[in-house]
Amino acid sequence: MQKKLTISIDEQVYQGLHEVIGSGRISKFIEKLVRPHVLKQNLEAAYKDMAADREREAEADEWSEALIGDLEQ
Repeated sequence: MQKKLTISIDEQVYQGLHEVIGSGRISKFIEKLVRPHVLKQNLEAAYKDMAADREREAEADEWSEALIGDLEQ
């Protein structure tokens, strides 16, 4: 079950959320950020969720490839 929450944030942060995350996606974005700090998760399930996130995996691959390039120099 979901609950509604009212929060106050700086106007620039609010505008940034709308510009970067997009209207209608902010709640999910904030929940993903907060969840690991307030709930104990099954580690295996958490890893499966992360692996299923294609955008996150692409960013992780890009980051790790950049590190390998740094070592070759």
